[in-house]
Amino acid sequence: METETLVVAHLKEGMLEKFMGFMQSDAGMAERAKVANVSKTIGTVAPDKKTVMFKIFVTDKEALKAFINGSNPVSGPVMEEVMDNYTVYELNKVDM
Repeated sequence: METETLVVAHLKEGMLEKFMGFMQSDAGMAERAKVANVSKTIGTVAPDKKTVMFKIFVTDKEALKAFINGSNPVSGPVMEEVMDNYTVYELNKVDM
């Protein structure tokens, strides 16, 4: 089952290119595929290039936690280098 999730990450100064380079690399894509349905991911970057947001459809919450908290051996070193902090939100549909 997929969980709709919003990840807001605050990057260190000048680290957007390194972050995006990893996220789009073969290694980054392979790790992302272990976490969520990559084809459904929607991302955006703030004008100051210090904040990125991704709406993702998570398939493995523990893998997501490891991917961004530094404990994943592939993504961990990159995340420690580029990220100041992050917040993860589970999204719920609201009928109006």
